[in-house]
Amino acid sequence: MKTLHTTDPGFPAAWAKLCARGSEEDEGPVREAAARVVADVRARGDAALLELTERFDGWKPASAEALAFGPAEFKAAFRQLPRAARQALELAAGRITAFHEREIDAEVKTFRDRAGATLGQVTRPLRRVGVYAPGGTARYPSTILMTAIPARVAGVDEIVACSPGVRGTGEVDLWTLAACHVAGVAKLFRAGGAQAVAAMAYGTATVPPVDKICGPGNAYVAAAKRLVFGQVDIDMIAGPTEVVVVAGPRADPREAASDLLAQAEHDVRAVPVLLTPSPALAEEVDAEVARQLADLPRREIAGRSIAERGALVVTRDVAEAVALADDFAPEHLALLLPDAARWVRRIRRAGAVFAGTNTPEAVGDYVAGPSHVLPTAGTARFASPLSVATFRRRMSVLDLSPAALAAVAPAVEALAAAEGFEAHARAVRFRVAAGKARPSAPRKVSKGRGTKAKPRLLKVVR
Repeated sequence: MKTLHTTDPGFPAAWAKLCARGSEEDEGPVREAAARVVADVRARGDAALLELTERFDGWKPASAEALAFGPAEFKAAFRQLPRAARQALELAAGRITAFHEREIDAEVKTFRDRAGATLGQVTRPLRRVGVYAPGGTARYPSTILMTAIPARVAGVDEIVACSPGVRGTGEVDLWTLAACHVAGVAKLFRAGGAQAVAAMAYGTATVPPVDKICGPGNAYVAAAKRLVFGQVDIDMIAGPTEVVVVAGPRADPREAASDLLAQAEHDVRAVPVLLTPSPALAEEVDAEVARQLADLPRREIAGRSIAERGALVVTRDVAEAVALADDFAPEHLALLLPDAARWVRRIRRAGAVFAGTNTPEAVGDYVAGPSHVLPTAGTARFASPLSVATFRRRMSVLDLSPAALAAVAPAVEALAAAEGFEAHARAVRFRVAAGKARPSAPRKVSKGRGTKAKPRLLKVVR
């Protein structure tokens, strides 16, 4: 792995390049190819989906209906798994459910203000959502759990999933089907890539249109999600996975190396970074990565990630390492520090923080509880992990009494006149003139309820 030192004159430029992640390398060609696929599926529906599945996945479905699996297949797959596998899925599902059931929506509880207006917000679940589980070089039943279960907890009426079948055969592994069973998925369609995203966004005769698409995928999936946003909502534009490990001088190099490789084995474009104030530890981790790579089944993938996108960064002290980690805004941040909880307070920008040496990121991928669908490529600066809130929308509710309307009418008319919208002013004026709205003295509000002091209104000169 390449080694950087924060004391080197060229470090700022090297760090900026590392933070960029190289996520825009093939954006033009990828987006153009995805746009053609999305347009084709939107225009021709099932026919395009079948042709594209044969072209990209190397197998020919007998019909569009043959793409779909339902509850019966999910249950049968679950029963075919060994007992230990079933228990693992149920443990993961139970922990994910328990965590997300504790979420509290950020809504405005209904209240009545001094003027007599009743105001508030309520939350409502989406009607139908689509979750995408990647295929290709690996299978991801965990992604089914991490997307569908929060949607189910949110109260979504119907959850459908798309995941590409095995190239050449179209088969779907038992783990993925069984995950659909425990997560409450209604149907899974053996379709992947941009064509799956388009099918869920616009709908076909076989694939129902959804309100929101969630889940990670390759560059074509990300490009397609960007293209269909507006027709449907999306969770985020997910880039290659990434991890930043902050390790103190006494950290175990085996643990640090394994955390780096746990992300590197996902994808050749994964970004594994170590930050440590110890040059000796950096050298030990570098050697340990090479040792662990030797017998890693996915060593070719992990090796390229380590060589092309990985980095060991030697900092002045732990505080600088933590500050750089926050600047990177990583998807995963592992704090291999004896006092990790204290340093968490300094982190403002990360998808998920794994505090302490007993909390490997791998636990978060599978059974910890919070969804493993996290913001990547620096978007943790403003984006949040997938959660129950991802699948709910807030709706404002306004209910003015006649007195409340009369109280605010002059301000509405003044603002409407300032913006040149006479119809807005009339909509209020007609009601007041008809006697539906009569001003009354402001009612007293007890402490802790409503506004404590009457707001000052500026006199508007018209």
